[in-house]
Amino acid sequence: MLERFVHGARCFWRGLRLLNTPGLRGYAALPIAINMAVFSGLVWFAAARFDAWVDVLMPRLPEWLTWLEGLLWLLFAGLAAVLVFFTFTAVANLIGGPFNGLLAERVERHLTGSAPTDGGVLATLRQAPVMLFDELRKLGYYARWALPLLVLSFIPLLNVFAPFLWALFGAWMLAVEYADYPLGNRGLRGVQVRSVLRAHRSSALGFGTMTLAATFVPGLNLLVMPAAVAGATILAVERLRQ
Repeated sequence: MLERFVHGARCFWRGLRLLNTPGLRGYAALPIAINMAVFSGLVWFAAARFDAWVDVLMPRLPEWLTWLEGLLWLLFAGLAAVLVFFTFTAVANLIGGPFNGLLAERVERHLTGSAPTDGGVLATLRQAPVMLFDELRKLGYYARWALPLLVLSFIPLLNVFAPFLWALFGAWMLAVEYADYPLGNRGLRGVQVRSVLRAHRSSALGFGTMTLAATFVPGLNLLVMPAAVAGATILAVERLRQ
């Protein structure tokens, strides 16, 4: 189990290194540009409201527990940051979905010498409506689980566990998000993708956990989307397609 978790985590870094490979740089450039634009806008929006969001999420403690406020502020600041990056990931992938599928196809061709699709840019653009629908369907799956977690975040005492549950959920959702591109190129959609990931849960959570951690590293977070697409493709080639 630990070996599979570590393998999944390493796939992200291997994907990051692949972005500088001749023949792949051009396919990574547009997702990086989309990432930079969405991230800059979201950070500007969130910076002015971050403290207010933390105040809303923070549980109100009785006087005899005020010594916990510093620790809880850190936990719920982390929760607010996770919510911001969920939004960032959803918006960036909604815009960049078609190009991420093309990047996954080129990475698989680089790794194996062949790929299940060979659409090229024009074919990818023709498939854009289908890929957009896939992204909206993933948002629906996300909302179905995020809403109960959001409610839990406002329940006194129970909301202390919310940051940890959000982090676990975030790792899983990032695995679902990015594995969808290489597996989608193989004709798998929605429930089928999640079924494959559940069969390799440890690897998927390792990959998702490392991807989530990378989103909080300044500078690196601008490369997360293409790096995660490449990393998920490595994971699909080595583990998931079995």
